[in-house]
Amino acid sequence: MLSSASAAPASSEDRYIATRDAAIEKISKLYDDSKGDEATKAEEAATADLLAQLKVILAEGDRQGFGPAKPNIGSYYEGDEDFGTLDGLRFESLLGENGQKAGSTGKNDKYIEPKSQIVVTTGTMFERWLRAHKEIPQATTKALGDESAYTRAISNGSAVVKFASLPIAKPSGATFAYAMLAARTQSEMPDASGEVIVAAIANGEVYVAEGSITPKVRVAACVAQKKAKPEDDEAYARCFRQRAPKEPAFRQAIAQAQALLTAALGR
Repeated sequence: MLSSASAAPASSEDRYIATRDAAIEKISKLYDDSKGDEATKAEEAATADLLAQLKVILAEGDRQGFGPAKPNIGSYYEGDEDFGTLDGLRFESLLGENGQKAGSTGKNDKYIEPKSQIVVTTGTMFERWLRAHKEIPQATTKALGDESAYTRAISNGSAVVKFASLPIAKPSGATFAYAMLAARTQSEMPDASGEVIVAAIANGEVYVAEGSITPKVRVAACVAQKKAKPEDDEAYARCFRQRAPKEPAFRQAIAQAQALLTAALGR
Protein backbone atom coordinates (compact mmCIF):
# COMPACT_ATOMS: atom_id res chain seq x y z
CA MET A 1 0.00 0.00 0.00
CA LEU A 2 2.78 2.42 0.91
CA SER A 3 4.67 1.58 -2.29
CA SER A 4 1.57 2.10 -4.40
CA ALA A 5 0.71 5.39 -2.75
CA SER A 6 4.20 6.82 -3.20
CA ALA A 7 4.69 5.68 -6.80
CA ALA A 8 5.13 8.52 -9.30
CA PRO A 9 2.28 8.93 -11.77
CA ALA A 10 2.95 7.59 -15.25
CA SER A 11 4.19 10.21 -17.68
CA SER A 12 2.79 10.61 -21.19
CA GLU A 13 5.89 8.85 -22.50
CA ASP A 14 5.38 5.98 -20.05
CA ARG A 15 1.81 5.59 -21.27
CA TYR A 16 2.97 5.62 -24.90
CA ILE A 17 5.55 2.89 -24.23
CA ALA A 18 2.98 0.80 -22.35
CA THR A 19 0.48 1.15 -25.22
CA ARG A 20 3.15 0.29 -27.80
CA ASP A 21 4.36 -2.78 -25.89
CA ALA A 22 0.81 -4.06 -25.39
CA ALA A 23 0.13 -3.65 -29.11
CA ILE A 24 3.34 -5.50 -30.01
CA GLU A 25 2.45 -8.39 -27.71
CA LYS A 26 -1.10 -8.64 -29.04
CA ILE A 27 -0.24 -8.29 -32.72
CA SER A 28 2.77 -10.62 -32.59
CA LYS A 29 0.55 -13.32 -31.09
CA LEU A 30 -2.11 -12.80 -33.77
CA TYR A 31 0.51 -13.29 -36.49
CA ASP A 32 1.93 -16.33 -34.72
CA ASP A 33 -1.61 -17.75 -34.60
CA SER A 34 -2.01 -17.08 -38.38
CA LYS A 35 -4.74 -14.50 -37.78
CA GLY A 36 -3.54 -12.00 -40.37
CA ASP A 37 -6.82 -10.14 -40.85
CA GLU A 38 -7.23 -9.57 -37.12
CA ALA A 39 -3.60 -8.49 -36.86
CA THR A 40 -4.10 -5.90 -39.63
CA LYS A 41 -7.11 -4.40 -37.84
CA ALA A 42 -5.21 -4.35 -34.56
CA GLU A 43 -2.30 -2.57 -36.27
CA GLU A 44 -4.61 0.12 -37.63
CA ALA A 45 -6.15 0.71 -34.21
CA ALA A 46 -2.76 0.77 -32.47
CA THR A 47 -1.31 3.18 -35.03
CA ALA A 48 -4.17 5.64 -34.56
CA ASP A 49 -3.83 5.47 -30.77
CA LEU A 50 -0.04 5.86 -30.79
CA LEU A 51 -0.21 8.75 -33.27
CA ALA A 52 -2.63 10.63 -31.02
CA GLN A 53 -0.32 10.11 -28.04
CA LEU A 54 2.81 11.16 -29.94
CA LYS A 55 1.15 14.35 -31.14
CA VAL A 56 0.54 15.31 -27.52
CA ILE A 57 4.09 14.41 -26.47
CA LEU A 58 5.80 16.21 -29.36
CA ALA A 59 3.35 18.86 -30.61
CA GLU A 60 5.18 19.02 -33.96
CA GLY A 61 3.74 20.94 -36.90
CA ASP A 62 3.65 19.76 -40.50
CA ARG A 63 6.69 20.07 -42.78
CA GLN A 64 6.36 21.73 -46.18
CA GLY A 65 6.78 19.15 -48.93
CA PHE A 66 6.14 16.27 -46.52
CA GLY A 67 3.05 14.23 -45.79
CA PRO A 68 1.21 14.13 -42.45
CA ALA A 69 2.97 12.71 -39.41
CA LYS A 70 2.70 9.03 -38.58
CA PRO A 71 4.26 6.88 -35.86
CA ASN A 72 7.72 5.64 -36.78
CA ILE A 73 6.80 2.00 -36.24
CA GLY A 74 8.67 -0.27 -38.64
CA SER A 75 6.72 -3.32 -37.52
CA TYR A 76 4.58 -4.52 -34.63
CA TYR A 77 5.83 -8.07 -35.10
CA GLU A 78 8.95 -8.97 -33.14
CA GLY A 79 10.18 -11.34 -35.84
CA ASP A 80 10.41 -8.70 -38.58
CA GLU A 81 13.71 -7.10 -39.59
CA ASP A 82 12.08 -3.64 -39.34
CA PHE A 83 11.07 -4.20 -35.72
CA GLY A 84 12.52 -1.84 -33.12
CA THR A 85 12.70 1.46 -34.99
CA LEU A 86 13.07 4.76 -33.14
CA ASP A 87 9.88 5.87 -31.38
CA GLY A 88 8.68 9.23 -32.66
CA LEU A 89 6.78 11.02 -35.41
CA ARG A 90 7.81 10.31 -39.00
CA PHE A 91 7.30 12.66 -41.93
CA GLU A 92 7.81 11.31 -45.48
CA SER A 93 8.42 13.54 -48.49
CA LEU A 94 5.55 13.76 -50.96
CA LEU A 95 7.87 13.14 -53.91
CA GLY A 96 10.32 10.41 -54.78
CA GLU A 97 13.92 10.76 -55.89
CA ASN A 98 12.99 11.49 -59.51
CA GLY A 99 10.11 13.85 -58.78
CA GLN A 100 7.35 11.25 -59.04
CA LYS A 101 4.65 11.08 -56.42
CA ALA A 102 5.94 9.00 -53.52
CA GLY A 103 4.04 5.81 -52.90
CA SER A 104 2.59 5.80 -56.38
CA THR A 105 3.21 3.02 -58.84
CA GLY A 106 5.69 3.97 -61.54
CA LYS A 107 7.02 1.96 -64.42
CA ASN A 108 6.96 -1.81 -64.01
CA ASP A 109 4.59 -1.44 -61.05
CA LYS A 110 7.46 -0.32 -58.84
CA TYR A 111 6.70 1.43 -55.54
CA ILE A 112 8.16 4.96 -55.41
CA GLU A 113 10.12 5.50 -52.20
CA PRO A 114 9.95 8.97 -50.62
CA LYS A 115 13.02 11.06 -51.43
CA SER A 116 13.50 11.82 -47.75
CA GLN A 117 12.05 11.11 -44.34
CA ILE A 118 12.27 12.83 -40.98
CA VAL A 119 11.83 11.36 -37.51
CA VAL A 120 11.32 13.55 -34.44
CA THR A 121 11.41 12.29 -30.86
CA THR A 122 12.16 13.57 -27.37
CA GLY A 123 15.58 13.28 -25.79
CA THR A 124 14.25 10.94 -23.12
CA MET A 125 12.50 8.68 -25.63
CA PHE A 126 15.72 8.53 -27.64
CA GLU A 127 17.60 7.45 -24.51
CA ARG A 128 14.98 4.74 -23.82
CA TRP A 129 15.40 3.49 -27.38
CA LEU A 130 19.19 3.41 -27.02
CA ARG A 131 18.93 1.27 -23.90
CA ALA A 132 17.00 -1.31 -25.92
CA HIS A 133 19.79 -1.40 -28.54
CA LYS A 134 23.05 -2.10 -26.73
CA GLU A 135 24.90 -2.52 -30.04
CA ILE A 136 24.63 1.26 -30.54
CA PRO A 137 26.82 3.71 -28.57
CA GLN A 138 24.79 4.67 -25.49
CA ALA A 139 25.67 8.37 -25.34
CA THR A 140 23.16 10.33 -27.46
CA THR A 141 25.67 12.45 -29.37
CA LYS A 142 27.92 9.45 -30.08
CA ALA A 143 24.94 7.44 -31.27
CA LEU A 144 23.94 10.21 -33.67
CA GLY A 145 27.34 9.98 -35.33
CA ASP A 146 27.25 6.21 -35.70
CA GLU A 147 25.93 4.42 -38.78
CA SER A 148 24.46 1.57 -36.72
CA ALA A 149 21.99 3.94 -35.07
CA TYR A 150 20.41 4.87 -38.39
CA THR A 151 20.24 1.27 -39.58
CA ARG A 152 17.99 0.59 -36.58
CA ALA A 153 16.23 3.96 -36.24
CA ILE A 154 14.73 4.38 -39.72
CA SER A 155 13.09 1.36 -41.31
CA ASN A 156 14.45 0.49 -44.75
CA GLY A 157 15.38 -3.18 -44.84
CA SER A 158 19.08 -2.55 -45.42
CA ALA A 159 22.10 -1.36 -43.46
CA VAL A 160 23.49 2.18 -43.45
CA VAL A 161 27.09 2.57 -44.59
CA LYS A 162 28.81 5.78 -43.55
CA PHE A 163 31.14 7.24 -46.17
CA ALA A 164 32.21 10.50 -44.53
CA SER A 165 31.08 13.21 -42.15
CA LEU A 166 29.85 16.47 -43.68
CA PRO A 167 30.73 19.92 -42.33
CA ILE A 168 27.42 21.65 -41.71
CA ALA A 169 26.41 24.74 -39.78
CA LYS A 170 24.65 24.18 -36.47
CA PRO A 171 21.17 25.75 -36.74
CA SER A 172 20.16 28.50 -34.34
CA GLY A 173 18.82 27.04 -31.11
CA ALA A 174 20.39 23.62 -31.67
CA THR A 175 22.90 22.29 -29.15
CA PHE A 176 24.15 19.58 -31.54
CA ALA A 177 24.12 18.98 -35.28
CA TYR A 178 25.69 16.29 -37.43
CA ALA A 179 25.59 15.12 -41.04
CA MET A 180 27.09 12.25 -42.98
CA LEU A 181 27.35 10.97 -46.51
CA ALA A 182 25.88 7.49 -46.56
CA ALA A 183 24.34 4.69 -48.57
CA ARG A 184 22.17 1.67 -47.90
CA THR A 185 23.30 -1.85 -48.69
CA GLN A 186 22.38 -5.47 -48.06
CA SER A 187 25.78 -6.84 -49.01
CA GLU A 188 28.99 -5.19 -50.25
CA MET A 189 30.20 -1.62 -49.88
CA PRO A 190 28.51 0.60 -52.54
CA ASP A 191 30.64 2.42 -55.12
CA ALA A 192 29.10 5.80 -54.32
CA SER A 193 27.17 7.68 -51.67
CA GLY A 194 23.65 8.46 -52.77
CA GLU A 195 22.17 9.93 -49.61
CA VAL A 196 22.78 12.20 -46.65
CA ILE A 197 21.78 11.60 -43.06
CA VAL A 198 21.42 14.50 -40.64
CA ALA A 199 20.69 14.85 -36.94
CA ALA A 200 20.17 17.64 -34.44
CA ILE A 201 19.26 18.19 -30.81
CA ALA A 202 17.18 21.27 -30.04
CA ASN A 203 14.74 22.24 -27.30
CA GLY A 204 14.89 18.81 -25.71
CA GLU A 205 14.01 17.00 -28.92
CA VAL A 206 16.06 14.84 -31.28
CA TYR A 207 15.69 15.19 -35.04
CA VAL A 208 17.01 12.65 -37.54
CA ALA A 209 16.47 12.53 -41.28
CA GLU A 210 17.79 10.82 -44.37
CA GLY A 211 17.37 11.80 -47.99
CA SER A 212 18.68 10.85 -51.40
CA ILE A 213 20.98 13.32 -53.15
CA THR A 214 21.79 14.29 -56.72
CA PRO A 215 24.42 13.83 -57.97
CA LYS A 216 25.81 10.91 -56.05
CA VAL A 217 29.27 11.39 -54.60
CA ARG A 218 31.69 9.05 -56.36
CA VAL A 219 35.49 9.09 -56.46
CA ALA A 220 36.76 7.35 -59.59
CA ALA A 221 40.23 6.61 -58.18
CA CYS A 222 38.72 4.98 -55.11
CA VAL A 223 36.31 2.90 -57.18
CA ALA A 224 39.24 1.65 -59.26
CA GLN A 225 41.07 0.74 -56.05
CA LYS A 226 37.99 -1.09 -54.79
CA LYS A 227 37.77 -3.13 -57.98
CA ALA A 228 41.43 -4.06 -57.66
CA LYS A 229 41.02 -5.08 -54.01
CA PRO A 230 37.30 -5.79 -53.49
CA GLU A 231 37.94 -7.43 -50.13
CA ASP A 232 39.50 -4.31 -48.58
CA ASP A 233 36.51 -2.11 -47.67
CA GLU A 234 38.51 -0.11 -45.12
CA ALA A 235 41.06 0.96 -47.72
CA TYR A 236 38.26 2.07 -50.01
CA ALA A 237 36.54 3.99 -47.20
CA ARG A 238 39.83 5.67 -46.26
CA CYS A 239 40.45 6.65 -49.88
CA PHE A 240 36.95 8.11 -50.12
CA ARG A 241 37.28 10.16 -46.94
CA GLN A 242 40.57 11.61 -48.17
CA ARG A 243 39.56 12.41 -51.74
CA ALA A 244 35.81 13.06 -51.69
CA PRO A 245 35.98 16.62 -50.27
CA LYS A 246 37.68 17.70 -53.50
CA GLU A 247 34.74 16.50 -55.62
CA PRO A 248 32.13 19.12 -56.73
CA ALA A 249 29.39 16.66 -55.76
CA PHE A 250 30.69 16.71 -52.18
CA ARG A 251 30.02 20.44 -51.87
CA GLN A 252 26.55 19.95 -53.34
CA ALA A 253 25.91 17.20 -50.80
CA ILE A 254 26.73 19.62 -47.98
CA ALA A 255 24.13 22.07 -49.26
CA GLN A 256 21.53 19.31 -49.58
CA ALA A 257 22.28 18.07 -46.06
CA GLN A 258 21.88 21.59 -44.68
CA ALA A 259 18.53 21.97 -46.45
CA LEU A 260 17.32 18.62 -45.11
CA LEU A 261 18.30 19.57 -41.58
CA THR A 262 16.36 22.82 -41.92
CA ALA A 263 13.30 20.85 -43.03
CA ALA A 264 13.76 18.38 -40.19
CA LEU A 265 13.68 21.17 -37.64
CA GLY A 266 10.48 22.51 -39.21
CA ARG A 267 12.01 25.80 -40.33
